[in-house]
Amino acid sequence: MEGPEEDRMCGKWRIACGLYSYNLRDVFTWRLLKTILMGQFLSLLICGTAVSCQYLVKENVDTPMLQSFLNYALLLLTYTSILITRKGDGNILQILKTKWLKYLVMGVADVEANYAVVKAYQYTTLTSIQLLDCFVIPVLMLLSWITLKTRYKPVHFVAVMVCLLGVGAMVGADILAGRARGSATDVILGDSLVLLSAALYAVSNLCQEHTVKNLSRVEFLGMMGLFGTVISGIQLAVLETHAVAEIKWDLRISLLFAGYALCMFVLYSFMPVVVKMTSATAVNLSLLTADLFSLFCGIFLFHYTFSALYIVSFVVITVGFVMFNAVPTYTALPEEPVEVSADQTAESSSDHLLAADCQRTEPLTAVAAL
Repeated sequence: MEGPEEDRMCGKWRIACGLYSYNLRDVFTWRLLKTILMGQFLSLLICGTAVSCQYLVKENVDTPMLQSFLNYALLLLTYTSILITRKGDGNILQILKTKWLKYLVMGVADVEANYAVVKAYQYTTLTSIQLLDCFVIPVLMLLSWITLKTRYKPVHFVAVMVCLLGVGAMVGADILAGRARGSATDVILGDSLVLLSAALYAVSNLCQEHTVKNLSRVEFLGMMGLFGTVISGIQLAVLETHAVAEIKWDLRISLLFAGYALCMFVLYSFMPVVVKMTSATAVNLSLLTADLFSLFCGIFLFHYTFSALYIVSFVVITVGFVMFNAVPTYTALPEEPVEVSADQTAESSSDHLLAADCQRTEPLTAVAAL
């Protein structure tokens, strides 16, 4: 009896630590490959917004709130309109009666996160922004742990560290290429804005994950469009009326605004699909490659200097992303109100954990078989 008992205890320990005896077929499933490709598609969309912004800056256009307003307005026209036509509990009026405060907080967090990170470029350096923007990942993991009861295993924390090492390689390449320089008129204010932006993005992403996994993608996007349009519209009227009036509109600038708005609209529309498949944390890990895609585009469009560290960074971030998604997270199970001994409690919790992980691996095997 000692043999089976010992094997069972070792199995529980490996499950708790995330140390599975996977072969390559178990890890590299079609679901994982699809997740990687979809995550990189999101990064390419962010790259498109970055390139559009770069060209707008060259045209002396500085209207970040107008750009955000266009995106929220597209979401409003598309998804909020769908909610208006729905009947029953899915109707926009019913949603606003019961959940308006939640979506108001989500809208404020998303709008101000976008605005804060753009303003940070005026006060601090690109290096600081690239490094501090990663703060969204630990904040999001902490919020997911508290509110969504998501539980991570040691391999997930190792995967996050691997991804951050990849970001470090990218920043090192920027320093060597001389692109780390930038405005540093008030570094403390700039860095504080980046950290604030990261925290707000974490709140917005958390609301997104909860909504798309428990309610619907259309409800999330419809409410984001409604509150985002109102909040960004008010801010636009207060802060950027003069800047918008000074824009010298022509076909080139109009196309740049349209390109930015389209990339953001597709990003917001498609991101909930990836979040539902994985998690908000996993999506943010995949988005770490967005700066690399922007740099690759900059090599051809803005004559940036190429560095082999960019390739190293991309590979390291991708490896970390695969590690994070290869082992599933799990949700803490509610404690049963039954009086048992301490040994029985530990035994039951461990068995629940094994059962939960077995259930989570069965869908992955089924997808791979398809």
